[in-house]
Parts: sequence; structure tokens; C-alpha cells
Amino acid sequence: MAKKILKSEREETAAQKTGFAIPKENYKLMLIGLGIIVLGFILMVGGGSDDPNVFNEEKLFSFRRISLSSIVVIFGFAFEVYAIMKKPKSDDSKK
Repeated sequence: MAKKILKSEREETAAQKTGFAIPKENYKLMLIGLGIIVLGFILMVGGGSDDPNVFNEEKLFSFRRISLSSIVVIFGFAFEVYAIMKKPKSDDSKK
């Protein structure tokens, strides 16, 4: 029981030191993940036609818009989960 109390006190002290629940490194990784997600949505854009009577199936259902962009967006979300769950390196290992 004493170990649990000490552990929670250490966690509180660490949180008070940084001021944030998530370390700075994780925020950087989260921004990278957001960029990957935005890139995936940018890959989905396009394929429209100026003339509503023209339907270009090759442009609309291309590999880039259907498959590649979906894979990139899913990878971006998986990277976001990793960025949130990654544990920070402890300061004890540096000493």
C-alpha cells in the first residue's frame, strides 16, 4: 500500500513539474500525425468535372482517391494513437 502512495506522489510531482499531462515530445508526434491525416484528405480531393453531363470514371475512382488516401488516413489515426500512448523517457536513465 505504501508503494501505491509513493507511486501516485511521484506521478503528481512529475505532472506538476511539466504542467502538462502529455509531454512535449508527444505533442510533436501528434502534430505529425495530424499532418499525415490532412495529407490523406488532400489526396482524396479532385476528380470532378466542370460539365455535369460528363462522367469520367477513371478520374473519380482512381487508385489515389480510393485506396491510397484511405490507407494514409488510417495510418495517420494509428500514428495519433501511438503519439498519445507513448510513454516519456524517464529522467532517471540519464543520471
